[in-house]
Amino acid sequence: MEKTRVIHIITRLDKGGSAETTLHIVSSLNMEKYDVFLAHGLSRESNMSIMEKEVVESDLLLAEAKGVRVFALPSLVRRLSFKNDLLAFINIYRLIKRIRPHIVHTHTSKAGLLGRLASFLARVPIIIHTPHGHVFHSYYGPVMTKVFVFAEKILSFMTDKITALTNRERDEHLEEGIASIEKYVVIHSGVMLDRLMNMSVDAGAVRGEFGIAQDSNVVGVVGRLVPIKGHKYLVSAAKRIIKEFRNTVFVFVGDGYLSSRLERQAESVGVRKNIIFTGWRKDAVEILDLFDILVLPSLNEGMGKVLVEGMALGKPIIASNVGGIIDLVRNGENGILVPPGDSDALGEAILQLLKDKNLSEKLGKNGKAMVYPEFDASVM
Repeated sequence: MEKTRVIHIITRLDKGGSAETTLHIVSSLNMEKYDVFLAHGLSRESNMSIMEKEVVESDLLLAEAKGVRVFALPSLVRRLSFKNDLLAFINIYRLIKRIRPHIVHTHTSKAGLLGRLASFLARVPIIIHTPHGHVFHSYYGPVMTKVFVFAEKILSFMTDKITALTNRERDEHLEEGIASIEKYVVIHSGVMLDRLMNMSVDAGAVRGEFGIAQDSNVVGVVGRLVPIKGHKYLVSAAKRIIKEFRNTVFVFVGDGYLSSRLERQAESVGVRKNIIFTGWRKDAVEILDLFDILVLPSLNEGMGKVLVEGMALGKPIIASNVGGIIDLVRNGENGILVPPGDSDALGEAILQLLKDKNLSEKLGKNGKAMVYPEFDASVM
């Protein structure tokens, strides 16, 4: 019996949520029923550290060992580039014509644009797209945003199904008139909850590495250091918090081109000695386990996979009231929602939890109860 041939296409492979989810999907498919292919860009724009690149390469080798055939597309880049985009489109089209897939599943915006158009022209029977969030808010100016919305509306006619990570992500697509509700299916981006449940962390060793005292309050954020993640608002909020709780340490786990700018901002507001920038870490989840409070101050977020990890570890959440976050964080139940870009509200929420340990503990327990089993990777 002929296997079903499936090509997954993603713009870049780094250790971000969209790439991790895509790798999990392709590696988890039944290889007795499917011939699985993965085409990806080279992730030059991710500015990955050497360690992060090594982990991504290791993940790809594991996927190949399970039977996934991997194709690198050097011209597939996230930024707009007529030359690269045209070349990437041609290469994707040729790959599709050679493999003759029954299904093409694209991930993220650029791969979704070029991959769906190439699949449509190549007459692929089934075309699926997972945006992993959207760029309708806080990414571009109004003119460019309208261009993206228009392009998504056109592409929706070439798409059989659009997978949203959360109900809110689907609803925001519907509000923009991207496609009819019948085209959408909501599938949460899951994490390996068993690993988190059984994880053993030497808290003393981790605290020792970063020089964090045992009696320090640890407020942390995990994510790439880019504008959309809103780190600067947490830096601004830190000054007020330290005035009341001098033993508070802020841990920023992740790397990105804003790193030096955020360090300068911390110096200018007088909180640099209270903020630890870890860079990219393979053991990010182990560091997250030290947090007393997990913060996600994003301006836009498809889902926020780190929130699931934090809740699984029993951490109270403070996050922006945007995108798919509101599907995960229920204000006053498992976390506190604040307006995006509002340092004062962010600081007030952090102070509230630092002052009220009972509330903090309650939010953490409720969050842990919410994620099992709905957000387990096996369910996805």
